[in-house]
Amino acid sequence: MKRLIVLLGATGVGKTDLSIRLAQYLQSPIISSDSRQIYCEMTIGTAVPDEEQLNAVQHYFIKSRSIFDDYTAGKFEIDAVNLIDSLFQQHEQLLMVGGSGLYIDAVCRGIDAIPATENWMRQKIIERYKNEGIESLRFELKRLDAEIYNHIDIKNPQRVMRALEVCLTSGKPYSELKQNFVKTRNFDILKIGLQLNRNELYDRINRRVDKMFEHGLLDEAKQLYSHRNVNALKTVGYKEIFEHLDGKISLDEAINLIKRNTRRYAKRQISWFARYSDIKWFQPNEFENILELLKM
Repeated sequence: MKRLIVLLGATGVGKTDLSIRLAQYLQSPIISSDSRQIYCEMTIGTAVPDEEQLNAVQHYFIKSRSIFDDYTAGKFEIDAVNLIDSLFQQHEQLLMVGGSGLYIDAVCRGIDAIPATENWMRQKIIERYKNEGIESLRFELKRLDAEIYNHIDIKNPQRVMRALEVCLTSGKPYSELKQNFVKTRNFDILKIGLQLNRNELYDRINRRVDKMFEHGLLDEAKQLYSHRNVNALKTVGYKEIFEHLDGKISLDEAINLIKRNTRRYAKRQISWFARYSDIKWFQPNEFENILELLKM
């Protein structure tokens, strides 16, 4: 049976460099499962592979959508699985790379059939958000579904409102509905995870943020500032700079917040992947050991 190899791990752990070597070894293109690198307007702040890396191996789902597109994990599941089926006509093995747990789950497990929600419920939650703020909604979500509360970006109002909407409409925890079943794929899946000790990972994250600013992240964010309310831009690396451009914080404060929030995001990624027992974990420098696994 054909095999999809999934290289995953927290942001900054070293997936990109290793993925190029693995793809060349496998003679496979790289299918990105990064929910932010997919947007063509967000290059520096999402650590898109550089031109040399993009030219070394063919990449899919890198800078292929606009921030103005209404793109979701559900749409990614359809697009990615269709692409994988097509590519398997020329390849025995394919490589998918990323750190977005929901996008990886979309391909490996499928997006569960979450019950339809009522428009009146959605509007009620939106009104509560306007009148009470996000903290009230977070508190209720934590009470109704602590698991989903601990795994989503609770600073993203859309994520919080969506999860709460499902809980209130269905009368069940969102996390329970998301784990009802796993879709059957017509290919095998091997998950390879990259990990580092926490201090080393955080140091790499801090240094990567510094490099982003050296490469022009501030200018990139300035160009996107007028579109700051687009959902894709409500993410670490951009929202902090927008606060700086609003005059709320200094640039140094924005840089430090990006580092802190990226570290927190990495921690959530680690928690997400820790739920699964089928991931084979390696250090980023264990290329030869990973090759031995692939030969099995």
